[in-house]
Amino acid sequence: MTVGITPLQIATEQLSRMRGMTALYHKQFFTDIFRTTVLGLALFGLGFWGIEPAFLAIPFVALIGASQTAFDASYLIFARHYARALEDYINHELGEEILVAASLEDSYLFPLDSSKIVTIPLNRAPTWFSLMTFLYTATGVLTFVAGLVLGSGVLEDAGAGWTTGYGVSLAVMTAAALAVGLWWFPGGEGERRLSAILGEGLGKAVG
Repeated sequence: MTVGITPLQIATEQLSRMRGMTALYHKQFFTDIFRTTVLGLALFGLGFWGIEPAFLAIPFVALIGASQTAFDASYLIFARHYARALEDYINHELGEEILVAASLEDSYLFPLDSSKIVTIPLNRAPTWFSLMTFLYTATGVLTFVAGLVLGSGVLEDAGAGWTTGYGVSLAVMTAAALAVGLWWFPGGEGERRLSAILGEGLGKAVG
């Protein structure tokens, strides 16, 4: 450890980094939502304008957009876990519960260490944050299905080979995203990995 720098100072600096990460990934989440929405609307526009193969790209865009925003949420959860551990450490060192942001986030946004679909808790009443996540997810599912339905005629005209190739590719990617997502979020694997390290002591969290 560098002479003159205390563990408390290191923890404070790390906490500042984690708070920066939460802000960054909140911003990134909405940036990715915006990009996915604009691209999806553009593809719908092209399809209705007469370029119907554009409809077939929509399910892939919806799937990648959902996976990307879930990735953003996974980093948000990571930063919140680390920030909570650092707050606990700092409060313990100060002998007073001064830092309460983690508790506020747990109550007002969405809880950590609980079964949830990305940020939608399954064991308590929803928050506005979880409602917005649900609305984005539901819109993505509807967009995915609409693209398939509207593009089905293009696949039929293209022949069995194209239909099979397209269908298998989309099915495999969707199944993989769902399987890993269910294991990582509702199954709790991601947060268990964080807790396994942070639970060993705040000395590790500071380092």
